[in-house]
Amino acid sequence: MSTALTTRTAALTVAAWRDYDPDACALPGMHLGDLELTGPAGEEADRLWETGVRRVRLAEPVDLADLSAPGAAHRAVRALSLVRDLTARAVLVEWRLLLDPAADADTWQVLSHLQPPQRLEGPADAAEALRRWRDGHYLCKCLWRQGPGFVQIRDRRWGDLRRFTADEPEYHEVIEALVPGAPADSVPPAVLADFLSEKLVLEVGDLAWWLPYRVNRWIQEAMAI
Repeated sequence: MSTALTTRTAALTVAAWRDYDPDACALPGMHLGDLELTGPAGEEADRLWETGVRRVRLAEPVDLADLSAPGAAHRAVRALSLVRDLTARAVLVEWRLLLDPAADADTWQVLSHLQPPQRLEGPADAAEALRRWRDGHYLCKCLWRQGPGFVQIRDRRWGDLRRFTADEPEYHEVIEALVPGAPADSVPPAVLADFLSEKLVLEVGDLAWWLPYRVNRWIQEAMAI
C-alpha cells in the first residue's frame, strides 16, 4: 500500500537549540539557527535529535481553521507530524495552533497527547482549554507499538486507559500509510471507520492523519505504560 503523502509541500522552517532551558539556549553555540526541513517528518525528527536538538520553534502556526487554500491540508498535516514525532522524542516544541471555532469542542483533546502549543485559538474558551492541555500533558499519553504479529495502541487522552490491539495485517498497513498522512479515500473504508470511531485518526480536509506516536522515550518501565 503506497498512499503516504509525498514531500511536495514547502519546507518547514524551524528554529533549533541544543537545550530545553531558555537561559541555557542563550549561551554561545546553543542556537543552531533557522533550519529548513524538507524530508519526511519522522526522518527529520530523528535527524534533529541525533544532531543534539532539544528545543524547536515552528515558524508558522498549524492552521486547522482554514483548509480551503491549495496545499493547506498538506501543510497542516506535515507540521502536525513534526510536532507528533518530536513529542515522541521528548523534544520541547514551541508551536501555535489554530482550530476552527465550529469544530467539535473536544478537538483540542484529540490532540492533547502532543506537546501543548504556546498559543491556542479557535475554541470558545481557548485559555481554559490550553490550561487543561498543559496541566494534563505527559509523555506516552497516546502511543502505538508493533509487537510480533500485532499492533497495540494505548490511549489515555480521556483520563482512563483505552487499549486496542489488532492482529490483522491490513490494520498495520493502514497505520503505516496514515502516519505521514494520506488521502482518506486511499485506505480501506472499514479500517478507517474503526480508527475514526476511536478518535485515533484526525481528518484534515480530504486527508486522514494518524494521531498516536510511536514512542522513542519511555517515562518509566515499558510494562507500566
